[in-house]
Amino acid sequence: MRTLMSALCAACVAAVSLHAQDSLGNHRFALRDIFDLQWAADPRMSPDGRQIVYARSRYDIMKDRERSILWLVNADGGEQRPLTSGGDRNESSPRWSPDGGRIAYVSNAEGSSEIHVRWLASGVDGVITHVERSPSSLEWSPDGKWIAFMMFVSEPAKSLVTLPAKPDGADWGPPTRYTDALVYRRDGSGDVPSGHVHVFVVSADGGAPRQLTNGAFNDGAPVWSPDGKTIFFSANRHPDSDYMPLNTEVYSVPVAGGEVRELTKRDGPDNSPAISPDGRLVAYTGFDDHRQGYQVTHLYVMNADGSSPREVTPDFDRDLFAPSWTADGRGIYAMYDDRGDTKVGLVTLDGKVTPLVSHVGGLDIGRPYPGGSYSTSRAGRIAFTESDPDHPADVAATGVRAGSPAVRLTRLNDGMFGAGGKALGAVQEMHVKSSFDQRDVEGWVITPPGFDASHKYPLILEIHGGPYLDYGDRWSAELQQYAAAGYVVLYMNPRGSTSYGETFGNLINHDYPDHDYDDLMSGVDAVIAKGFVDPDNLYVTGGSGGGVLTAWIVGHTHRFRAAVVQKPVINWYSWVLTADLSEFGLTYWFTGAPWTQADTYMKYSPISYVGNVTTPTMMITGDVDYRTPSSEAEQFYAALKLRKVPAALVRVPNASHEISATPSHMMVKIAYVLAWFKKWQGTGTQNAVGQR
Repeated sequence: MRTLMSALCAACVAAVSLHAQDSLGNHRFALRDIFDLQWAADPRMSPDGRQIVYARSRYDIMKDRERSILWLVNADGGEQRPLTSGGDRNESSPRWSPDGGRIAYVSNAEGSSEIHVRWLASGVDGVITHVERSPSSLEWSPDGKWIAFMMFVSEPAKSLVTLPAKPDGADWGPPTRYTDALVYRRDGSGDVPSGHVHVFVVSADGGAPRQLTNGAFNDGAPVWSPDGKTIFFSANRHPDSDYMPLNTEVYSVPVAGGEVRELTKRDGPDNSPAISPDGRLVAYTGFDDHRQGYQVTHLYVMNADGSSPREVTPDFDRDLFAPSWTADGRGIYAMYDDRGDTKVGLVTLDGKVTPLVSHVGGLDIGRPYPGGSYSTSRAGRIAFTESDPDHPADVAATGVRAGSPAVRLTRLNDGMFGAGGKALGAVQEMHVKSSFDQRDVEGWVITPPGFDASHKYPLILEIHGGPYLDYGDRWSAELQQYAAAGYVVLYMNPRGSTSYGETFGNLINHDYPDHDYDDLMSGVDAVIAKGFVDPDNLYVTGGSGGGVLTAWIVGHTHRFRAAVVQKPVINWYSWVLTADLSEFGLTYWFTGAPWTQADTYMKYSPISYVGNVTTPTMMITGDVDYRTPSSEAEQFYAALKLRKVPAALVRVPNASHEISATPSHMMVKIAYVLAWFKKWQGTGTQNAVGQR
C-alpha cells in the first residue's frame, strides 16, 4: 500500500509542477534567458559626486563568455550613456582622475589588455601603455600626472636538464614541466607561470612604465600617499610565503625609487591599506592568526611610518573589508556581511560601526553569494552595486549619512523581469532551531512561480560552498532555474557560515562536516511542516563545501530521492595532497599532516560512509579543477558503481572549480541537476529516514 500511495503522490506532484509551468507559458525563466542577463560592477563615483562610471556586463552567446563595456549614469538618476562601444572588447577597472576630467580603464580593444584614458570634454580616447601582460588595479596619483598599476613580470623558467636542439620542423610534443615549488598550479589559471606580480607607474599621457618593486614576491594593489611621493601595498614577502599563505604585511615604496619598507610585523594577514586624507594614518584590515578555520577580520590604524598600530574594532564581530577614508579623515567606510546581507558602514576611530548601505551584491550571477563593490566621493555620496532576489546587480547611490535613502539608478533587467516579463520565484526568509543544540539558523525558501500553497511540491535543498561563506537574499540564476522547474528551493546558512560572528563560524572548526548536517535537516523538516512540500520528493545538491555536505548527507540519511554532488572533497587525505591549497588545508582545517592523523582525516571524509549510500547520486566535476580535483568526485563515483548504487559522472571539459565561469557551463550544470532529479522523481519508494 505504501508503494502505491508513494507512486500516486509523486505523480500528483509532477502533474502539479507541470501544470504550474504550463500556465506560465513563455513567462518562465528558462536556460536560454541566462544569455540575456546584464549586471553592473565596479561603480565609481566622480569626485564631484555627480556621475558614476561602471562596467556593464553581459554574456556573448556566440563566444560563450562575459563581455563588459563602460557606462556613465548621473548620480541623481538622470541620463545614462555608454562611455565605450561594444563588439568583442572587454573593459574594466574605470578610475576617475582627481579633477574628474579623465577616466582611466583597462581595455582589450587594441587586441591586448592595455591602459586607456578617456578625456571626457573632448571624447578622445588614448592608449597609454603597450605592455606584454595585462595591467590591473589602476590608481591615479593625487596630481593626476601618473597612474600606478600591477602587472605580472615573466622570469626564466627553471630546468634541471638541457636537451639537444630539435631539427628544423621536428615535433617533440609539448615541453616537460618542472617545478620545485609547493604551489605549482592554481585553480582557474593552471600551472603557475615563472614570474611575479609587481607595482608599476606610467605617465597619464603615455610612455614607458617604470617598475617600482621587484623580487620573488607577488605584490598587491598600489595606493598613493596624498603627497604623491609614496605608494603603499600589501603582500606576502616572507621567504617561505607558500608555507605561510595568510601572513601578508603592509609595505611602502618611494615613487622616486628606493627600498621597499615593511610597515607591519605580525603573524597574520595585513591587507587593503587606505591612506588618510592628510597622509598621517594608514587604515588596514587583518587579524592575529590563531590557526582557526574562521577568524574575523578587523580594522586597524597605524601611523604612515608603521608605528603605533592599534585595533579600531575589537568588539565588532563581523569581517570588515575594502576600507576607505571619509573626506574629513574622521572615519573610515568599510564593507561587511551581516546575517546574509552585505553592507557598507561608517567606522569611527573609536570603533563605532554605523550601517549606511544594505543589499550590496553582484559578485556571483549563479548563486546568492556575497560580494559587490562601492565607492565614495568628496561631495559625500556613495555608489554601490545593489542586488535583490529579483534582479542581478544594478548601480545605486546614497548619501553618507545614516538613514539617507538609496536610489536605484539602473534597471538593467527590467525588460526581462519587469511588468509582463519573466516570472521569478518568491524568496522568503526563515529561521529554524537546530535539532542538535537549538541554535538559531537562518535560511531562505524560494517558491515556484505560480505557487499554490494548497499543493505539494518537490523540494531541492541547495547548499553553499566555502564552507566559510554565506548565502543571502540575493540574486541567483541557478536557484531561480530550479524554482522555474517547479521545485521549492531551500538554501541556508548552517553553522560555519560567515556573517554571524566568529563563534558561529568556528562551530565547525576541526569538526566539518558534522553538526551542520543537523542544521540542514532541521531546515528541511521546517519547510515540510509548512505543508506545501511532499516529504517523499526531496532532493539535495551543492557545490564545493556544499558538495562535501551533499556527499555527507547521502551517507547519513536515505530521505532524499536523488542527489547531485558538485565539485566535492570526498577524501580529505587525498585532497590535502592534490589541491592548490595544500598548506592552507593542513594548517587551518586540520591540526597536522594526514599521515600523522589518518583517522581524523577519514572521520570527516564522505568516502568513509559510502557504504551507507542508497540514494541515486550524480557527480559533477570540472576537468581542470585544482581546488577540489576531479579525482575527488571520481573516487565517490567509483565506490558507488562498485556497490551498484545508481550513479552518474559528469565531467565538464576545460572547467575549473568555478564550473559556471562560462554561461554554457552554467546551463550544463543546471540542466544536469534537473535532469537527474527528474529521472528519479516519482519512482520507487523512500527508505525510512536514516539516523547517525
